[in-house]
Amino acid sequence: MLKRDFLKNGVLTMVGALVSPALLARAHDEKLLREARATPIADGPFTLPALPYAFNALEPHIDARTMEVHHDAHHKTYVSKLNEAVAGKPQEKMSLADLLASASKQSDAVRNNAGGHFNHSMFWQLLSAKGGGQPTGTLAAAITSSFGSFDKFKEQFAAAATGRFGSGWAWLSADKAGKLFISSTPNQDNPLMDLPGIQHGTPVLGLDVWEHAYYLKYQNKRPDYVAAFWNVVNWPEVNRRFDAVKKS
Repeated sequence: MLKRDFLKNGVLTMVGALVSPALLARAHDEKLLREARATPIADGPFTLPALPYAFNALEPHIDARTMEVHHDAHHKTYVSKLNEAVAGKPQEKMSLADLLASASKQSDAVRNNAGGHFNHSMFWQLLSAKGGGQPTGTLAAAITSSFGSFDKFKEQFAAAATGRFGSGWAWLSADKAGKLFISSTPNQDNPLMDLPGIQHGTPVLGLDVWEHAYYLKYQNKRPDYVAAFWNVVNWPEVNRRFDAVKKS
């Protein structure tokens, strides 16, 4: 009996070793997606914006399944939990911008989910099937002025993205004077939040470096995901956001 059990356990261990982490992650995400789609968003002032393109629009750089899970499960959950967190409280009447600007005074549930909702709503707009290339106009000039060249900017931004320990975001933002800077924040924090340790400004470009944003395609190779990101950046949208900051 002991020998049979030993052999059985050995076979199970061998089978388990043959199942790749990517397959396990895919199974987990498929379950997450099913559950998210079966659960309605909690009633409240915040809604899930539609993805502005098809799930497969960004392939091969960002795969369709990742986009599907990212938007329909993760972003949807942030919106639902934010509505739950503000229900029946003064925050229910506050705008998303005001919640971010007062993040230091909010509960962890409001801070994290407001950040998740804002960050992802912005992120979808910053990606395009016709993306890539380089910025133009005032943004291009500002990048050269701030970082020396577009290539040097990309190097510094990629360093911020790959150097973020654990989950978080990399940002290109403008300060009150319109000066560009690169930063990184943990979790779902962003430069609009009034939190200590965060360089404050208005983000014009952001990159999600949570594992759920890239693991199905790139596994633990975050630098490969960051490199692929440049092929889908919606520079006209980034330009528009920067021009809006300059005019404000």
